[in-house]
Amino acid sequence: MDAIDNLLGRYSTPAKQLQEPAPSDDQLNTLFQAAVTAPDHGNLQPWSFILIRGEARHKLGDVFAEAYQLRDPSVDSEALENYRNKPLRAPLLIAVVAKITPGNPKIPVQEQIISAACAAQHIQLGAQAMGFGSIWLTGINTRDWKVCEALGLDFDDKIVGYLYLGTPPEQPSIPPRPDASQFVREWTEPSDAQDTVI
Repeated sequence: MDAIDNLLGRYSTPAKQLQEPAPSDDQLNTLFQAAVTAPDHGNLQPWSFILIRGEARHKLGDVFAEAYQLRDPSVDSEALENYRNKPLRAPLLIAVVAKITPGNPKIPVQEQIISAACAAQHIQLGAQAMGFGSIWLTGINTRDWKVCEALGLDFDDKIVGYLYLGTPPEQPSIPPRPDASQFVREWTEPSDAQDTVI
């Protein structure tokens, strides 16, 4: 697939529509090699990728449910079961983690998180080029200490998202995209101070 066509045709597949097969181990190795070509100021390599598949998805679902119950002891059983089933919506999940080096005088935390996020999109675009579908999901389970602890993260690590991967049921229709020109402006000189909004 042409790289530009792949970018212009990027789409997300709802997690519940993703089916077997997921990428094979060889395909995953290729995707991770693509991931580590992401922009990386200072060559910190601020990323880690956690594969969650098979029975491990059920165990992660239990962790999600336990974390929810700790946050809200009054949660009802239906909501709890919904959280428990979240990782079961796709055959493979990848937790993409920003491995933060705190206190770096040249490379702030924000840049390290952005670098890990770029790695996540490289995985998504690579998977799409291979014919797989994916969706990048975030939410409270990227920030909950119980979940982070269960995944073995260090204190400063940040989950930038869970990539759900599998095979889409059919070739999706690409949603309409905005005209990019509305987001672009050319800068030629400093703005007048009176016109600057602070």
